[in-house]
Amino acid sequence: MFPYNWNIMIALKELEKISGVRHGFHTRRGGVSDGIFQSLNCGFGSGDAPENIATNRRRAMAQMKAGDADLVTAYQQHTATAVAVDAPWEPDAAPVADGLVTTVPGIALGILTADCAPVLFADQSAGVIGAAHAGWRGALSGILENTIDLMMSMGARKEGIAAAIGPCIAACSYEVSDDFRLPFLDANETDADLFTAAEREGHLMFDLPAFVCRRLARHGIQNIEDAACDTCGDADNFFSYRRSVKSNEPDYGRGLSTVVLAV
Repeated sequence: MFPYNWNIMIALKELEKISGVRHGFHTRRGGVSDGIFQSLNCGFGSGDAPENIATNRRRAMAQMKAGDADLVTAYQQHTATAVAVDAPWEPDAAPVADGLVTTVPGIALGILTADCAPVLFADQSAGVIGAAHAGWRGALSGILENTIDLMMSMGARKEGIAAAIGPCIAACSYEVSDDFRLPFLDANETDADLFTAAEREGHLMFDLPAFVCRRLARHGIQNIEDAACDTCGDADNFFSYRRSVKSNEPDYGRGLSTVVLAV
């Protein structure tokens, strides 16, 4: 199912083959947290012990052989806001944003997810990397396009950008109400095929990774790869907000996806 070393981290070939760029879509394995956060929970927004999260973040960076990098994550709010990162910040000083871009070697851009799609970008020739948190709201409102445009303002070219879509909720697990599709069809009627019939009357199944891929392609990105994992359906390897709700759990862990320009 997984293209690469999925036991603790997934690396996709379109970014892995780029010299000077390291990346990883980290699974929930290899950390120190326990209970519902077991084990590599990297989200300070969860109710997990902060010391566990800090240790897990260090372990995640070590997994991708970037232990000396400074990991930055944003205060994600399903916005369309992308920001440039010139220097690392502390987690409690993170800006509200769902896209990050940098040209600075040694700054690792991190995206936290638990069903939404993490998307990592790199343009080797320009020395520009990016990362975006693409839930349906952010993707529909333009977070992917805004992240790409910010990369281009910093020297990247669309034809040079490789994009990797990490583990997220798959269509087989993403049941939505029938009216959920209306804003998508208002934006583009051809996206009707992203919705298929569900077993429950008045409901549909929505293909988030296909929507993300389509938005990237429409914006001119040609080099796109999808991890093709289902976070909701694979409890052994991934955290999932939807699965936690179905299980009546009080909280959920956050998975980490990272990209960094090597020093």
